[in-house]
Amino acid sequence: MTISETEKKDWQYLLSAPVIVAALGYFVDIYDLLLFGIVRIPSLTELGLDEQARSIEGASILNWQMSGLLIGGIVWGILGDKKGRLSVLFGSIITYSVANFACGFVQDIAPYKLLRFVAGVGLAGELGAGITLVSESLPKKLRALGTSVVAGVGLLGAVAAYFTVELFSWRYAYFTGGALGILLLLLRIGVFESGMFKQMKQNDAVRRGDFFSFFTNAGRFRKYLKCIGIGLPTWYVIGILATFGNELGKAMNIAEAIKPGLAVMWCYVGLAAGDLLSGVISYRLQSRKKAVILFMAFTLIGTVIYLYGGIKSAAVLYGMCLWLGFGIGYWAMFVTIGAEQFGTNLRATAATTVPNMVRGTVVGMTTLYGWMKPSLLELHAAAIVGVICFLIGFYSISTIPETHHTDLDFLEQ
Repeated sequence: MTISETEKKDWQYLLSAPVIVAALGYFVDIYDLLLFGIVRIPSLTELGLDEQARSIEGASILNWQMSGLLIGGIVWGILGDKKGRLSVLFGSIITYSVANFACGFVQDIAPYKLLRFVAGVGLAGELGAGITLVSESLPKKLRALGTSVVAGVGLLGAVAAYFTVELFSWRYAYFTGGALGILLLLLRIGVFESGMFKQMKQNDAVRRGDFFSFFTNAGRFRKYLKCIGIGLPTWYVIGILATFGNELGKAMNIAEAIKPGLAVMWCYVGLAAGDLLSGVISYRLQSRKKAVILFMAFTLIGTVIYLYGGIKSAAVLYGMCLWLGFGIGYWAMFVTIGAEQFGTNLRATAATTVPNMVRGTVVGMTTLYGWMKPSLLELHAAAIVGVICFLIGFYSISTIPETHHTDLDFLEQ
């Protein structure tokens, strides 16, 4: 086989139905996931809340959504290994599409919280099942590139969400998210189940989707915690530095009001570019760990500049959100690492629960940030949360096993 034929075959893998549909699915997933962060102020203002109430209730609704992601990650992860990767994709799409349609009709805070919780449950299944399906469908040399394509395209959903809100009302933005989910459901009809899963399913003796098995074996438990730890800096950037950019901007004495939705959008523009590049870097370095360490270090430098670099204009702050987003562009790599650490009978459970455990930690981050603000001020409170996240992140990626060349056709005993 000639080199050109090999490259042609590689491109056929990278543009195959599982990769394309997973990428489009993650696009819709991110659109819906980030939508509340973008419409938080306009939606709560229309519901009659003042500035203080918007801050309190906004954090509460975000925590409800993240709690839904945490619970949904466990449920969909278990189902992904018991019933199949495609079953999770279909079920999660239906759940979050219905919830987003309903969010467009809310008139009070209580149902808003409940619906964002349900949406969070639904959104929890998309990424892990998609990454698992793609990882098991591609040759091991192309796994990093394939999952980066999924995340790079998918993360542009945040850009689409921002401009949808800018062009239309926040209610129509929710309706659009629900409609995109239904369209995606139709696209997924032609996608086939993972061959590894179908082969494993024939063996009735194999225990599949046993979530508690992560906690019954010391070595497996340590690996699971490290997988979660690697992702903490990503949602620190999104959940604290970008989402609360308006508060941090005031603390920096920036004259122009910072729009959290715009800060989140620029963060995700950078994230999309970073995710595409991180796969290439991992491919070139033949290492997941080296690529993640490089991106994490770049994020740490950007965080220090963001908080203590003396930013005085909104344009520079948005530019730093772009920097930080690019730095956390190892998100797809982090989920892939989680999938590659565990056998086929636990892979979907790991790949689905790990990123949602990280998203769920936003509840703790925002709570700690809010608790420290009155005494330490916003910038110092955000910095302390960041120190904790980066220390755990660097330790986790430095000590976890390398999986770049790992063959995924194995089972957890």
